[in-house]
Amino acid sequence: MNDITPEELKSRLEKGETLPLFDVREDWEYDESNIGAELLPLASIPLRLKELEPLKTKEVIVHCKSGSRSHQAKKYLSKQGFRQVRSLIGGIEAYLNNQK
Repeated sequence: MNDITPEELKSRLEKGETLPLFDVREDWEYDESNIGAELLPLASIPLRLKELEPLKTKEVIVHCKSGSRSHQAKKYLSKQGFRQVRSLIGGIEAYLNNQK
């Protein structure tokens, strides 16, 4: 599945869509700024697979600071059978810059 642009994500959130949206950065990064995603640090994903299992057939959006870690998360989750994982292109930096 194609990754998601900051514009598309912003539009969908503004419309009130409830999306499985995960921030794969570390706690301290999340505390500095977040866009309302659930914190799911990259290293914790293998430990939380059972909890994420109900999302295997749903669209799941992951983001990090610039897109590198979320791309890794997307690859890992896809290998675990998640069918619709999308990474936020450019990460939270692009999303926040898009709002200016």
